[in-house]
Amino acid sequence: MKETVPLGFTGETFPPGIHMCYIYNDEDERRRIIFQFLESGLRNGEKVSYFMDANTADEMEEWQSALGVDKLLEEQQGHFSLATTREAYCPTGTFVPDEMLDRLRAFYTQSMNEGYTGARAAGEMSWAVREVPGSFRLMEYEARINTALMHYPVTAICQYDARCFDGRMLRDVLAVHPMIILHGQILKNPYYVQSWWLLKRHLALHEEH
Repeated sequence: MKETVPLGFTGETFPPGIHMCYIYNDEDERRRIIFQFLESGLRNGEKVSYFMDANTADEMEEWQSALGVDKLLEEQQGHFSLATTREAYCPTGTFVPDEMLDRLRAFYTQSMNEGYTGARAAGEMSWAVREVPGSFRLMEYEARINTALMHYPVTAICQYDARCFDGRMLRDVLAVHPMIILHGQILKNPYYVQSWWLLKRHLALHEEH
């Protein structure tokens, strides 16, 4: 595993395993940033996965083309994988943080066993606003992933469309991501906290459900 990795959309390099949130409302900017992030991982010899929030084959095809990932799929067979957010986050129909963390660990372990230099992933998070069973536990997962990435350093971008999430949710998103993407730059997140309090709150919500 390399000491630092490129991210594509910025000239800086960062340690593997950084957990970034990207709160966006500019679709053109998002497409550029995400394509460059995925492409740079492949050029760096990493195993790369993308989770697309599409519900039909037609949507998948349309959004693959818009993001440019159809080109990556064609050129990087075996090195780049694409899944729907349903397949990635809730394949049983219910979002379970422990199971998602297990899949993340397995993705990293498999990548290293197959000889890749590392692993990276990016996911669209708007599935969480559609009342998927267990989606209320998303911030619990986001809080816990920071510890998991210390041992299984997948470089990760979580994309939140500011037009889909309310202010309270976006405040929680900021609280659990150490790094943020702002206009194509990576910044240390001033709103990030050691999120034991947020995790405790969401565990309490889980008990209520």
